[in-house]
Amino acid sequence: TRRCELLAVARSTAYYQPEAVSEEDWRLMRLIDEIHLQYPFFGSRRIRGELEDRERKVSRKRVQRLMRQMGLQALYPRRRTSQPSKGHKIYPYLLRDLAIDRPNQVWTADICYIPMAKGFMYLVAIMDWHARRVLSWRVSNTLDTDFCIEALQEALQRFAPPEIFNTDQGTQFTSEAFTGVLKEQGIAIEL
Repeated sequence: TRRCELLAVARSTAYYQPEAVSEEDWRLMRLIDEIHLQYPFFGSRRIRGELEDRERKVSRKRVQRLMRQMGLQALYPRRRTSQPSKGHKIYPYLLRDLAIDRPNQVWTADICYIPMAKGFMYLVAIMDWHARRVLSWRVSNTLDTDFCIEALQEALQRFAPPEIFNTDQGTQFTSEAFTGVLKEQGIAIEL
């Protein structure tokens, strides 16, 4: 008890003995794994249905718990977050067979989605491919083009402009405002 007080840990936590997995749970886990291998896109509802088809009556909560313990998740199509804007220009692929061997040869940018309690925050980072370092970044609560342009302009103020700027075809990077900044600096665009 003295050790628990010093560490500010409840005695029940210190003396807790985890319960062993029951034989029935092992059997269910084997079946769930078998179903998941056969149908990797099935979630707990459909796995439960498949178990019922195999005459195994089990609650969905139990299937969820066992799947969580096993680290299983259903596969599903990813959200398409990089949508090209209407009528955006297609730029040539300049990186094919290109040896990137010096700083400020190729820069890249990407947007990261940060989940918050109510929605998302968006982080854009401008990076040097050769140096593998972030040159500038910005955070925004909207997916507009302005915060991307601000990050690009900061990087251009702090470092020599790159020869090539590479990014995905998201609307922020294909916009006239963003590509205009690159063209003003004489930077080749590769999307």
